[in-house]
Amino acid sequence: MSAGQDQQVLEKIVERVRTNVRAAGIPITDDDIQGMIDKGFLANVVAFEAIAAQTPTDLIPDYLKAWGEDGVPPAPTVAAPAGSAERAPATAREPGYETITEVAARLRAGEVSPVELTQQALERIAERDGELNSFQLVLADEALAAAREAEQEIAAGKWRGPLHGVPVAVKDLLAMKGTVTTAGSKILADWVTDFDAAAVERLREAGAVIVGKTRMSEFAYSPGSNNAHYGPTPNPWNREHDSAGSSSGSGAAVADGLVYGALGSDTGGSIRMPAGVCGIVGLKPTFGRVSLYGAVTLSWSLDHLGPMTRSVRDAAAMLQILAGHDPRDPRARAVPVPDYSAQLDAGVAGMRIGVLREDGSGMPLGTDEALAAWRAGLAALERNGAELVEIDLPEMQALRVLNSAIIAMEAATFHEPNLRDRLGDFGDFMRHRVLSAYGYGPLALVKAQQARAALRRRLDAIFERVDLLSTPTLPYGAPRLGDPSRNTVFTSPFNGLGWPAITVPVGRTAERLPLGLQLAGRPWDEVTVLRAAAIVEADGPWPGGKP
Repeated sequence: MSAGQDQQVLEKIVERVRTNVRAAGIPITDDDIQGMIDKGFLANVVAFEAIAAQTPTDLIPDYLKAWGEDGVPPAPTVAAPAGSAERAPATAREPGYETITEVAARLRAGEVSPVELTQQALERIAERDGELNSFQLVLADEALAAAREAEQEIAAGKWRGPLHGVPVAVKDLLAMKGTVTTAGSKILADWVTDFDAAAVERLREAGAVIVGKTRMSEFAYSPGSNNAHYGPTPNPWNREHDSAGSSSGSGAAVADGLVYGALGSDTGGSIRMPAGVCGIVGLKPTFGRVSLYGAVTLSWSLDHLGPMTRSVRDAAAMLQILAGHDPRDPRARAVPVPDYSAQLDAGVAGMRIGVLREDGSGMPLGTDEALAAWRAGLAALERNGAELVEIDLPEMQALRVLNSAIIAMEAATFHEPNLRDRLGDFGDFMRHRVLSAYGYGPLALVKAQQARAALRRRLDAIFERVDLLSTPTLPYGAPRLGDPSRNTVFTSPFNGLGWPAITVPVGRTAERLPLGLQLAGRPWDEVTVLRAAAIVEADGPWPGGKP
């Protein structure tokens, strides 16, 4: 399409926005229209129009298929080699920077108590979070009560597992009984629930000590930590840079030693991006693996919940607790949950890793620093017996466009009552982004789901050639605070596909900013994703230390 044609399409879309918001009773201004244009939110509508025009109208829409349950067979089970016991860290970590696995062993042996750990966590939060801004709410009294209960249970021999007595945090879009859940917004600033989200229930059942709720971008709808109401979350490694979004607080809190693990949500990369730029592990499971009951919605068909931790082993342990069917959430599939830790040390010998040549739009994969770190991680996989297979996936670009379109339309549907009645209570970024949905046509959501179904079927076939795909997590290190850069280029396609994906640290930039490697696998095959990530993590040595 020529520049002139693009301008004509944009003018048509602007008029459609005006017509549709007027019909919905939403009082937007010319400044709002200009804000949508200036921020580039309507450009995705233009790109979507081209995809929609090429999509056959007789395709069965994506949401009518319980994809993945019967389509792709699980990877073959591989037994752990003899002597592959849990790997010890290369150097001892200071208190607060241990992994969940390490501190759990000390708790079970009675070398430290849950109360001590919780008090230490609360002290670190009090000391450092004024500058880091990673917590929305600190639950000191509740956490200490839970820690005392865990201490009594452990002393009595009632061991609940690796999270028992361990201080963790949850993103502030997860309901917790008796506490405010803001979802990073002014609109929900006083919303107190009388129930727990399913993920919170499972953490409590595992004996975890939830010390608080973490900061996030408004309604989880930003790739950065920018939040008009509560401020940004600086990167623990370099405070002039961002912690990324939308699970910014969870990423920063784990990286800076405030908690041992945290929960995040991921609709376009919001677990993997903060984890990647903060130098920790972030796992987005298969869509439907973890119940979303009690989580504030951004996009019903793209939202995921998952762990953010300091090690791959910790991510496996947390996913074990979170995964499983929940009848309260129709998206939570009744598929078997494997033992994620049991095969973690099985290695990658014979695995085929698909490696992208370019980003799917003809652009380079990233900066020289990001690519060097990524290739170092790939070399670790190759040294351990994996085969690297170069592939091209031009479908990645269409998936990015579709992901943005679906999020916008589903988010606008969810938020329409507040757009109508409380438009001024949204921050500018959130308001303009969600209003851009009104630029899509009346059939756009169905067309988007049709196109996504076609791409899923086409791309599921990639697993006939490879076992995993790998990309850099981001094409560069953490942007500066306030930088509007879109950094979902490698993360959002796997939300559209629903495949499991993980980020693991592989290096740092010259400014000490962490760089990550992403691995994505078959639906329901988190085991293979975790096995490969464990090899990358263990093979290093990657630049370690603490912020």
